[in-house]
Amino acid sequence: MTAPDAADLRRRTRELLAAHPPATTDRTDFLKARFDAGLAWVHYPAGLGGLDAPRSLQPVVDAELAAANAPDNDPRRIGIGLGMAAPTILGFGTDEQKQRFLRPLWVGEEVWCQLFSEPGAGSDLAALGTRAVRDGEDWVVDGQKVWTSSAHVARWAILIARTDPDVPKHRGITYFICDMTDPGVEVRPLRQITGEAEFNEVFLTGVRIPDSRRLGAVGEGWKVAQTTLMNERVSIGGSRIPREGGMIGPLARTWRERPELRTQDLHQRLLTLWVEAEVARLAGERLRQQLVAGQPGPEGSGMKLAFARLNQEISGLEVELLGDDGLLYSDWTMRRPEHVDFTGRDAGYRYLRSKGNSIEGGTSEVLLNIVAERVLGLPAEPRNDKDVAWKDLSR
Repeated sequence: MTAPDAADLRRRTRELLAAHPPATTDRTDFLKARFDAGLAWVHYPAGLGGLDAPRSLQPVVDAELAAANAPDNDPRRIGIGLGMAAPTILGFGTDEQKQRFLRPLWVGEEVWCQLFSEPGAGSDLAALGTRAVRDGEDWVVDGQKVWTSSAHVARWAILIARTDPDVPKHRGITYFICDMTDPGVEVRPLRQITGEAEFNEVFLTGVRIPDSRRLGAVGEGWKVAQTTLMNERVSIGGSRIPREGGMIGPLARTWRERPELRTQDLHQRLLTLWVEAEVARLAGERLRQQLVAGQPGPEGSGMKLAFARLNQEISGLEVELLGDDGLLYSDWTMRRPEHVDFTGRDAGYRYLRSKGNSIEGGTSEVLLNIVAERVLGLPAEPRNDKDVAWKDLSR
């Protein structure tokens, strides 16, 4: 079967709009119809929301739908599902898992979270200690996860746990899909410097996960997790934004609207950051074009590094530009938002929230190592623990 071209996708999109007019169709019903028509993510296989079309043709569909004021699936609210869970399920899931999870994930009926980080593992994710022990057709999981975005609203989680402590840390890890409503799953809010509790800590006590919700082979969870992590870094650092999108937008608007705040020094620093933000935006476009040819590579780590550094420098300059007004903070109310907002609210919020950008999605220090070793080909750092059984590691 020949893959659809741009003209075919336009025709299919217009047929969808004619059969399900956005103005009179329930939002969820429209999104389900879009998924079933293969117009959700066109590069996915037929029957799973796609048409086996080139990824580069997705903007053709999106433009037609935007022109018709069709609803989207609120990607910020379900970003973990779209950017991390879905590509991992597509790459390693069984046919039954793909059929069960991808449609409600994309439509937004089921929110996902990511149970990876642990308080005792720090930046060394492979040192994780959450245990999963086989018990018949189930796995019994005990442990603690931390910095879990959206856990308080999530139905499902992607989870990695240690299933064999007698082998080195990168082996003996297995990847699961965890039902967040199951007994033994406890979610507690983690209040951040912004005042919000966007993150959570999750305690797993005797949680039973059927083996049918395992992704990949037993003991090969690290391999599966690499797909998740590479997609995570692309989704954080390489998202499509317009010129002056992201953090640079509010700063540029303040500069134009408040001429009394300008100085020569601030002008030079703003110009430098504006250019760097535009370079990063265009590099993100190039990265997405490379994705058409295959899976994301380590280049996503470089994009995520740039994203974190620029957000922190730009938000710092915005607070400095505003002077006394930059010290104001409009609302420190304890809230548990449904989605991550890197750029929302006021300058003080942006400044504080950006501090987490160099930690979440892989710390900047770890990502620098990845870029050095896998992109630049520099010698790897000595790793004396790579052949030591996990149970024998110092903790």
